[in-house]
Amino acid sequence: MTIETAERQIERVMELLPYGLYIVGSQSDTDVNGMLAHWVMEVSFHPRLVAVALENDAHTLENVRGHRFFSINVLSQDSDSMRLASKFAQPYYGSKVKGRGGEAVAEIHRKLEGIPHSRTDHGCPVLDVAMAWVECQVEELIPAGDHTLVLGRVVDGLLLRDAEPLTSSYTGWTYSG
Repeated sequence: MTIETAERQIERVMELLPYGLYIVGSQSDTDVNGMLAHWVMEVSFHPRLVAVALENDAHTLENVRGHRFFSINVLSQDSDSMRLASKFAQPYYGSKVKGRGGEAVAEIHRKLEGIPHSRTDHGCPVLDVAMAWVECQVEELIPAGDHTLVLGRVVDGLLLRDAEPLTSSYTGWTYSG
């Protein structure tokens, strides 16, 4: 097996790992943001902790570093949630997408504009269509390659309705390299 073939095989295996699809909300002094995240998991019962992996150059990570709180919105398995999630897949900074040129490089994508949402006591966005949400306070930021693992203590949350959560298995989307 060649190295290229071995790398492609590893990539294909990594694409098979199922993930939930979540909208991670954050805020800065001037705005709120939401981003699509795949790498989210509970890591402790006592205290209740979650981990979220965010790209090192993500706007959400900038906000989380500054504000120290973030929300995780759980979407349901339906076509409306899938369409909504696809809007949040766009990076905040247009320049982040390789190969973009012209005006697209300078674009800022404010993904919560026009999306009905409220804010938690700490100012983090909660989508009106979410089936559930939690709000977390940053406990630790851990470098992890091209991502930063954000360890957050769950400080609030609410189950709004019972449904099956949106997953990569349902959408067919992958986030791996």
